[in-house]
Amino acid sequence: MTLEGITPFYWWSIGILALLILITIIVAIAQYRRVKRFEAAYISLQTFMNGQQMDLVLKDYDHKVTELEQTIESCKQRLNLIELKLKASVDRAELLRFRAFEDVGSDLSFALALLNQEGNGVVLSSIHNREEARIYAKPVIRGQSDYSLSDEEKKVISKAIIGEKI
Repeated sequence: MTLEGITPFYWWSIGILALLILITIIVAIAQYRRVKRFEAAYISLQTFMNGQQMDLVLKDYDHKVTELEQTIESCKQRLNLIELKLKASVDRAELLRFRAFEDVGSDLSFALALLNQEGNGVVLSSIHNREEARIYAKPVIRGQSDYSLSDEEKKVISKAIIGEKI
């Protein structure tokens, strides 16, 4: 016995077609509900409590970050120049008072070292006696001088070099 003998073939075709249409309608309704849920989630994601849209807020933040990056770059350039100037400027000073002659009442003579971070600068010395005071200036390069240095001058230069670097 064949299937056509029980019921005509076109009734089976119509039944299967109706079943497929019913399944398609159910799938379409399910997809519609999913799209609606997605749309609601998208809208809630796009809007914040103050009602602004997220893309506008992100554009604003992107603009602010770009401005901050430019400001930071400008500050870095200025800071590099300042650091170069600071390294070349005097940042170590050391003073040593001493008695150059026994007949002088107190420590009126002195040695003063003014150096930068590389140990370059000057050492000033003042020798004081009863009749006069003489001041000497000697250049210092990397903690050394081409001129002969007294023990006090050597001592004050070495103390200044030991000072803390920036």
